[in-house]
Amino acid sequence: MRQTTFDLDVLRTFATGVDLGNFAKAADRLGRSTSAVSAQLKKLEQQAGTPIFQKSGRGLALTDAGETMLAYARRLLDLNDEAASAIHGIELEGWVRLGLQEDFGETLLPNILGQFARAHPKVRIEARVARNAELVDRVTSGRLDLALAWNIGAPLPYGQRIMDVPMCWVGSVNPNMLWQKSDGDPLPLAALEAPCLLRTAAINALDRAGIAWRLAFISPSLGGLWAATAAGLGLTIRTPIGLPKSVQLIAPEENGLPVLPKIGLDLLRADSEPAAVTARLASIILQALQEFVPVRAEAA
Repeated sequence: MRQTTFDLDVLRTFATGVDLGNFAKAADRLGRSTSAVSAQLKKLEQQAGTPIFQKSGRGLALTDAGETMLAYARRLLDLNDEAASAIHGIELEGWVRLGLQEDFGETLLPNILGQFARAHPKVRIEARVARNAELVDRVTSGRLDLALAWNIGAPLPYGQRIMDVPMCWVGSVNPNMLWQKSDGDPLPLAALEAPCLLRTAAINALDRAGIAWRLAFISPSLGGLWAATAAGLGLTIRTPIGLPKSVQLIAPEENGLPVLPKIGLDLLRADSEPAAVTARLASIILQALQEFVPVRAEAA
């Protein structure tokens, strides 16, 4: 069997187009003509030996093989970029201050720190895991250089929208501890202390649907929220990111709950033109998020 060697340049076009949701935008981003991009995608399908796109409405969507190809493309590109940075950018020095919510602290943060430290051992990272309001305040006041923050729509200084993530109802995996709807019994909620964008969105959705609710548990930390939800004290509202095994997503239609909106995930910068070390860390965060939070994007 002949060994296939995928073209990294083609893989970068493929991944960029999927991330942007539009290959015309990818052509502009990469400085290529749309015909050149089309030729690259045709070459990729020929190398793969199977279709990686399928028609979806007026555009294209990834096939199962395309989803698999995208995951490997990102891994290959990340390794290539990490090698290039390690060779050419090893002299980066200084320090950078990064903020994240608890949703990302235990899962995304180790990957980011490890990749950055290997490529830039002379740079020191100060990481802070905090609530959303604190992260926004620290970036806008210059006490953090970068932060991953939720955003329902308010414009934030130097913010870059990465993706829109669905908000979900979450309950215990133990069926004996899972909330059951009954007439006249208000829905028990487990929530983080105010202010909390997800808590506010859920309460607004319940009020619009005319569903009675009560705050059964309030926690200052995500760990406490997971413990209360797993114990069946109430349903909570989070995204699919970083869910522990003790809880599960609850289908709203099957349980008489309102469908929740999506919430924006932004990468905030303290400056419009960040330092080289900050820009490099931002690049690694964006790459890591594409693997950590896979999004099925339509391509046109």
